[in-house]
Amino acid sequence: MNALATADWALVNGRVLAVFGPLLILTGIAGFLVPPRFALMSGAPAYNVFHIVFGTIGTALVVAKSAVGIAAFNLGFGIVDVYQVVAGVTGVFPARQFRYKPADHVLHAVIGLALAVVGGMGLR
Repeated sequence: MNALATADWALVNGRVLAVFGPLLILTGIAGFLVPPRFALMSGAPAYNVFHIVFGTIGTALVVAKSAVGIAAFNLGFGIVDVYQVVAGVTGVFPARQFRYKPADHVLHAVIGLALAVVGGMGLR
C-alpha cells in the first residue's frame, strides 16, 4: 500500500488548516499594512477582508475539531483559489474588486490545487 492510501487524511487536513487558517488572517492584515509599492500581492481592501473572514472560519473549524468541516473547507477553498486564477486571468468577478497581481495567480494555483487534493482525500 502506498503512503497516500494509508495517510490519516483527517489528521493531514487538520494540520494543513491549523497552519493555513491563521496564515490567511495574517495575509489579510498584512494587506492593510504593507504599502502598495512594496506588496507582491494585491492589497485591495475587499481581498484583505476575504482573507481575514475565511481565515477565521477555517481556524474556528480547527478549534471545533470538525473533521468533515475541515476537509470540506480545504476542498472548497482550494476550488475557490483555482477559480481566482481563472478570474484574475480572464477579468471576471472578483478580479476588479480584488485587483490580483501575478504573484496572486501563482499562489492561488499552487495552494488551491494542494488544498483541493488534501480536502478531497479527507472527504473520501
